[in-house]
Amino acid sequence: MAMSCGLFSTFLTGDTALLGSGPSSSSLKLAHPQSSANLRMVRAVTSATVSQQPTGKQPRGIMKPRKVSPEMQALVGVPEIPRTEALKRIWAYIKEHNLQDPGNKKIIICDEKLKKIFGGKDRVGFLEIAGLITPHFLK
Repeated sequence: MAMSCGLFSTFLTGDTALLGSGPSSSSLKLAHPQSSANLRMVRAVTSATVSQQPTGKQPRGIMKPRKVSPEMQALVGVPEIPRTEALKRIWAYIKEHNLQDPGNKKIIICDEKLKKIFGGKDRVGFLEIAGLITPHFLK
């Protein structure tokens, strides 16, 4: 700890620091920052890894595939799907068929397939979608 403080203060003040202590450890003298020939940058190597699910661990929550109602299946195309993927496919369907209100893109104008999923409503706000699809995921 004291070694890293001395090293850190060397970078801040520009003073030469002596690292190591005692006869068993070799002393390392850092070059003055103004001396460009002997200047070396010291980097701390850290390992940053992407967290991956261990094999054999099943997804939970909204990432877990669930069976869907026949109405939802007609729209998303599969009998079992995670909630997140279902929302992505619904949005893709909305954009593909140009079902957003041109004046207010937050409003979805429902066609027959969407009316079956969204409880027969003609127009739905985009924040309502997640709540309206909940009954279509079977237990």
